[in-house]
Amino acid sequence: MADDDFSKLLQQAEQLTTEIEGNEDLPRVERSLGQVLEASHELYSRVIQSGSNDIQAHLLFGSKGIDLQQISQKLETLSSKRTFEPLQPIADSDIESFLKNERENAILSLIDEVNKNSLQTTEDQKWEHMLSEWNKEKIKLMNAMIGPSQNWLDLKRAPETPSIADTPKKFGHSMLDSIEAAYARQVQQYNKLVFQGAKSRTALHQKFAQVADEFNDPKVKEMWEIIKTMSNIPALVRDEDPLKARGNPTIQQCLIAQGKKYLEKRYKQYMSDVVRSNPAAAMRGGEPGTFPLVRGFVGLRLQGQSAQGLTDGVIDDRPLWPMVYYCLRSGDASAALHCLRKAGREHEEFIAALEEHMRNPEKALSEKLQTAINFQYRIQVRNSTDPYKRAVYCIVGCCDVTDEHTEVAKTADDYLWLKLSIIKTKSTNESESFSYSDLQKLILEEYGETHYHAYEKPLVYFQVLTLTGQFEPAIEFLSRIPRYQVHGVHMALALHDGYMLGTPRNVQAPLLSVDTDDPIPLRRLNLARLLLLYVRKFELTDPSDALHYYYFLRNLKDPSGKNLFMCCCSELALESRDYELIFGRMDLTGIRSTGLVDQFNNSHIDTKVIALNVAEELVNKGLFEDAITMYDIAGNLERVLELFCILLAQVVNSGGGAGGLRERLSVLAEQVSKRLRSTDANLPGSLVEAYTKLCKLMNFFDQFHSDNYEGALESLRECELVPLSTSELDARVSGARAARGELLRCLPAVLRAVCTILVAQRQKLRGNHIATHTTNQQVEWLREQAEVLNTFAGNIAYRMPGDTYSQLAQMQILMH
Repeated sequence: MADDDFSKLLQQAEQLTTEIEGNEDLPRVERSLGQVLEASHELYSRVIQSGSNDIQAHLLFGSKGIDLQQISQKLETLSSKRTFEPLQPIADSDIESFLKNERENAILSLIDEVNKNSLQTTEDQKWEHMLSEWNKEKIKLMNAMIGPSQNWLDLKRAPETPSIADTPKKFGHSMLDSIEAAYARQVQQYNKLVFQGAKSRTALHQKFAQVADEFNDPKVKEMWEIIKTMSNIPALVRDEDPLKARGNPTIQQCLIAQGKKYLEKRYKQYMSDVVRSNPAAAMRGGEPGTFPLVRGFVGLRLQGQSAQGLTDGVIDDRPLWPMVYYCLRSGDASAALHCLRKAGREHEEFIAALEEHMRNPEKALSEKLQTAINFQYRIQVRNSTDPYKRAVYCIVGCCDVTDEHTEVAKTADDYLWLKLSIIKTKSTNESESFSYSDLQKLILEEYGETHYHAYEKPLVYFQVLTLTGQFEPAIEFLSRIPRYQVHGVHMALALHDGYMLGTPRNVQAPLLSVDTDDPIPLRRLNLARLLLLYVRKFELTDPSDALHYYYFLRNLKDPSGKNLFMCCCSELALESRDYELIFGRMDLTGIRSTGLVDQFNNSHIDTKVIALNVAEELVNKGLFEDAITMYDIAGNLERVLELFCILLAQVVNSGGGAGGLRERLSVLAEQVSKRLRSTDANLPGSLVEAYTKLCKLMNFFDQFHSDNYEGALESLRECELVPLSTSELDARVSGARAARGELLRCLPAVLRAVCTILVAQRQKLRGNHIATHTTNQQVEWLREQAEVLNTFAGNIAYRMPGDTYSQLAQMQILMH
């Protein structure tokens, strides 16, 4: 029974073994009980140490056939720390290790250098962008400033020009209105006289004033009349600073006299209008002259209570001192003297003072007369009830410079005239003197725009500033009023043309700035900023007018010392990109047609220099195609060829489309090539060779893309860049080693194209099943050619992309 049981058990075990061995899905495991126990303990310890997550990870990746333990061991052996570590020193005798170290050092040095250059380039571009954006913001802030700066500002760079769009901004319809166009015509006519060197020409302020007469705007006409009057002073020296000249006593006397002259002329016209409007009450009569006019005016002005308090009797039924005052106010001191003489001998001392005042109104009285007049004023006149008498004494004798004479001076004109009248070049009592500078400071800083309600009455504020010789703040004020901006700009041009406008030392100053070296409270007007703001709106639609306005900046310099007119021309060209209109164009013979800028050429302005500046800026912006045109205009053929090489190397192997860069370059290159053949310019031989070969490669690829393989090979043979036979190999290798980088960059594309051609020819021969002697020769030539090209690619000192070498190797294999 026991034997039967063991037999049965053995049979079952064998059957189980057979079933296990026959199952292909599970591998056979042969382990003893001890091994199983040991594996169990190991698995248990790993679960305790690493947790169930690792076990689950092992199960997950293990189901896909991944051994995590083996991968972990491999990863531990990998380390990036040693990649860029310094190489270990080796013995001098170990040549193989030395060469290996040198090779790895060269690779590491190159990687490190590229990394540093990339970081530096990124940093430079970041700062350049930030500076550009900040400069734009600074320009906006400067242009928005409406008050004078309190200090001298020196900005580092010129204004950044607006970014150039991908497409040129062609000139369009005029943006000038009728008033701006009328001024622009006068500017062009005046500049043409300057070009011709005309010595006797009408002053610019007179031309502009004539234009203003046509606008039928009495306020504008009056403004120009003020400018004309204040410009009528002795000619100023061009090289002398206008503000320094304005501090000259002689010039100051002229400015004071002209200001008084305008106010007196205007008041006399006012009196005539008043009398003419009421002739019956005025009872002037038909007698001409200032005395009858003043008599009639006083008769209308001083009636009833307004005549109370007047002293010293009457003459011709009119109070004495009002008659004297209004005669002086109308600018006729002789008529005032006539009034005093008619009044009697009790005024002889004052008559003598008035006679001396008439001889030289800008100078103080002699010491004797001054003392006598001051004594009379303190004893009798100061407390007099006659305001006209006090005013006359102060005008002639400067007795009290603090008296505002509000009873007499009821308008801004009257007040200004009185203040101008009491300014003397010499005073016996300096502590009570009133200078021209004091008046300027009083008007500009103490009273200012608020007191005069400048925005409600712009003419009044402009008048008080201009008549006190403060042209710069007056024009800056007009530039902030849209209605008068155009007039203010042209007034600035007129004054600048007469060397009367104070401009800052740096064109980056605010519109109105204070120079610490100037007398208080004089300001400087940034003419360049004012003009550029004005021209900006029409420079792209009316370039000719814009250039004529820029011409007024020809004597100014930008922060880098360049002629500001030339800089503005460059900016206009960069903004519009219509180079032919501005500079003309080059014909096939190398002669340039005239452009708008050529009319401004002189000893300091050269169109070629402007074109060169534009070309350099275009290169900085990456607009190489435009830069080629400008370098050509500038006559720099070497730079033309250099840029051609850079661009042609990029597009030489592309098919290109109609109107694309490659087609445009092809047309332009043909013109340059003709000019190159006719010129004897001393150009680098390697540059000319590279340019010539690139042009030939253009033909090669044109024929290649059109499947004209025979013509393509012929063009390539003329190019003499790659060898097409064994005899040419050494010469082509030497030529490639000495060639320029732009030409070498085309080699991979050329070799790949040749591979395609040779493979195509081999396939064509294979299709010809009839083998002939000629066919065998052609096959042999193709094999030789494949070997030559591979040898050439391996010998030149230029590393090409890996796919190029692969294609060459495949081609050589296919030749067999």
